[in-house]
Amino acid sequence: MDNVSSAISWLCDMDGVLINEGRMVPGADKFLDRLRATDRSFLVLTNNSLFTPQQLRDNLTSLGIDVAEGQLWTSACAIAQFVHDQRPKGRAFVIGEASLHEALHDVGYTEDAVNPHYVVLGETWKYSFDEITTAIRLIDQGCSFVVTNPETFGTSPEGLLPGCGALAALIHSTTGVKPYFVGKPNPVMIRDALNILGAHSKSTVMIGDRMDTDIIAGVEAGVETILVLSGVTQREEIEQYSYQPTRVVNSVADLIDEL
Repeated sequence: MDNVSSAISWLCDMDGVLINEGRMVPGADKFLDRLRATDRSFLVLTNNSLFTPQQLRDNLTSLGIDVAEGQLWTSACAIAQFVHDQRPKGRAFVIGEASLHEALHDVGYTEDAVNPHYVVLGETWKYSFDEITTAIRLIDQGCSFVVTNPETFGTSPEGLLPGCGALAALIHSTTGVKPYFVGKPNPVMIRDALNILGAHSKSTVMIGDRMDTDIIAGVEAGVETILVLSGVTQREEIEQYSYQPTRVVNSVADLIDEL
């Protein structure tokens, strides 16, 4: 694509792109309005597995951003789709919030703490030592280990928060078994989005604020990438990566007039 005006389908990260620390990124609402006005399909992709698409929609609506439930694809949705594709109607031991349990239930998975096919780990507000111990023992016995997302930390107004990747590292160090991360940077999440939209990689753009998840996922999936500086990545950090975004802008507001 010569410029963003020729892109038909748009994939967009949520945190750092549309919202940041509980507030809308200025212009994010107008950017999505412009996508709709120009008949461009879009999907919001987030590694956040704490909430269901409906809960995320309600939160975005409260911040002034209009996104339909069906336009939100979380890492919980992606991991449920992945295990269903690999082993339909299987069994899983699940550590995570209700959103992850619900996503697995929706694809026909049964929860099993004794003889599951998978240990599925996602973000949660409260990690249980007993659950972690059960997961370690099941994995040690040969159970497959899949994780929603690799981020080792999150942020809040009060400071850092431990992320899903940190707990995955703990389990990995105990069992010696590497987890399979389904969320970004795994391009499988991009391919899910392309399938949902019925889109082609040649006419699709991925927008994100993280080089190590959003941009590399887009690069490996073969789509154009736009890095926004409204989230965690600073401009001076970009050159340290061996892969580069197609374009860098301050925020999605910079793209509105080009659509």
